[in-house]
Amino acid sequence: MNLSVVDWAIVAAVAAVLIASVLASKGLMRSVSDFLAAGRTGGRYLISLSQGTAALGAITIVGMLEMNHIAGFNLRWWEMAMAVVLVAISVSGWVLYRFRQTRCLTMAQFFEVRYSRRFRIFAGGIAFLSGIINFGIFPAVSARFFIYFCGLPPALDIGGLRLSTFALLMVVVLGVPLFFVLSGGQIAVMITDFLQGVFTNIVFLVIIVVLMLKIDWAHIFAAVSQAPPEASLINPFRTSSTKDYNFWYFLIGMVGVVYGKLSWQGTQAYNASAKSAHEAKMGDVLMNWRNIPQWGLFLVFVPVAAIAFLRHPDFGAAAAGAKSVLSGIGNEAVRSQVTVPVALSRLLPTGLMGAFASVMLAASIACHSTYLHSWGSIFIQDIVLPLRGRPLPSDTHIRLLKLAGAAVAVFVFFFSLLFEQSEYIFLFFAVTGAIFAGGSGAVIIGGLYWKRGTTPAAWAAMLTGMTTAVGGIVIRQVDPGFSVNGQMFWGLAMAAASVVYVLVSLAAGRGRAFDMDRLLHRGAHLITGEVRIVDPVPLRGWKVLGMGREFTPFDKVIFLATYAWTFGWAAVFVAGTILNLVGTVGNEAWMGFWKTYVHIYLGASVVVIVWFTAGGMVNLRDMIRTLKIMKRDPRDSGFVDQ
Repeated sequence: MNLSVVDWAIVAAVAAVLIASVLASKGLMRSVSDFLAAGRTGGRYLISLSQGTAALGAITIVGMLEMNHIAGFNLRWWEMAMAVVLVAISVSGWVLYRFRQTRCLTMAQFFEVRYSRRFRIFAGGIAFLSGIINFGIFPAVSARFFIYFCGLPPALDIGGLRLSTFALLMVVVLGVPLFFVLSGGQIAVMITDFLQGVFTNIVFLVIIVVLMLKIDWAHIFAAVSQAPPEASLINPFRTSSTKDYNFWYFLIGMVGVVYGKLSWQGTQAYNASAKSAHEAKMGDVLMNWRNIPQWGLFLVFVPVAAIAFLRHPDFGAAAAGAKSVLSGIGNEAVRSQVTVPVALSRLLPTGLMGAFASVMLAASIACHSTYLHSWGSIFIQDIVLPLRGRPLPSDTHIRLLKLAGAAVAVFVFFFSLLFEQSEYIFLFFAVTGAIFAGGSGAVIIGGLYWKRGTTPAAWAAMLTGMTTAVGGIVIRQVDPGFSVNGQMFWGLAMAAASVVYVLVSLAAGRGRAFDMDRLLHRGAHLITGEVRIVDPVPLRGWKVLGMGREFTPFDKVIFLATYAWTFGWAAVFVAGTILNLVGTVGNEAWMGFWKTYVHIYLGASVVVIVWFTAGGMVNLRDMIRTLKIMKRDPRDSGFVDQ
């Protein structure tokens, strides 16, 4: 076993704090909207950090470590260009702002308001099936991480019974988050996700510092230089032989970021939990900063450090144990998933081993609680409720939401137990997620931005995207070596659904335009308290930069800082691309660049962690105060009265 008594004590302490926070918040959940969207009381920092932790999850950490162990620093280079797209999406409030204006509690509720009840039921069913299949491998990946990182035996003797460690760990990583969901719905989920996010960021930063002290840049350079010339780990312009995680993976992903905004429903409650559309937009802008310690630093540097540890002869004796463990894993997909965690189990000292195990437990709980809440809620809200045709009593409604979450947990447990994964985590994500997301992007964007979009077009686009994605799943299962991977099938689904939506809508001719003001609660339909005017006559320049009447002076500072950070790195990307196109940039120069990059991100991470922790604590205090005195509307349950 790799963890000491001290390490296990740290894990137990973190779990105890999370459970205590849930117990303390139980009395705050008093209505259906509380269960589904925390009563719409979330502030920007609380929303941003909590949602980020839920989206990260143990499986995403493992998947990103796996991906960057294969690709090295290279994907981070192309992501600098994607960052410009992400900023444009967030500062404009693309999709998110308008969806929050609708005050819908789920995406399929919006579909009923915009299209029809039948389409809500259909889309809700597709979202639910896509989601639980996608969710199906989460507990398995989390359990495997703990087995290999902690050095746990295949089976444990408990009360005279010999039980599978794999199955027991899945019970833990599903049972604890299910308790959170049943205790307080989205309120409990949001609070624990926030606490876990603060803890995760701090531990990530400490691990980076420790690894930088153990593995210097000379070790890293010597190790990555062993890669084939056209499968470089540091030069993104020399990756033609890199399998799967290459330029095309990045390009399809960038298109998907725009097309698929809010398509993925795994964290759907956060889309409706903000205090206002403006707070939702600001939370999305803050995402560009929130990701610095996690996606920009830890998940990039740690896999490369693991490469150096496993390949450099100076670590030969220590790495031998890790290689022995990895060589004993027969399933190639599983071996790829646990390579970096196994390396870390030989690199991290006592105490930090327990801290990282706690992070992974916290990330697993955060992601699983959010997903159990999302998929269970979608089943009741978007299938059962509209099929019933009339509202449910609040107590019955909440009870059904809880039962649905429990049923999702049972299904996912057995799916993880029986399903044999055959490809990389993120490729599995892409194709299973595309069952819904492949068609829903066109339906969401068309419904929120185009008054001429039609219900037949929504049906046609969703069916097209779903059919393309399901075809990808079938082909990949029959022939795992098929040249078109999951990411490419997602790209095909997006393109086909978009074309179909536009063509079918245009074929309907000049029918009556949809009333967008009623949908978005604008003009005569404005709801008191939803919009807070701070600057009634903003400067024209601020409007150009996305800063309107709801912006405080500090909101504008956040926007300007976001622009400066993002476009600064974009300038680096453009300059580097030009240099590589007109000449040859050597590996030494690239390694020098990545060293500078890591140090800059390390300094920025310290600022972000302090900033978001302070802001999140203020938001958390305000949310609790509001929930204690807020008057609930029992009609705010997600039912659309036709």
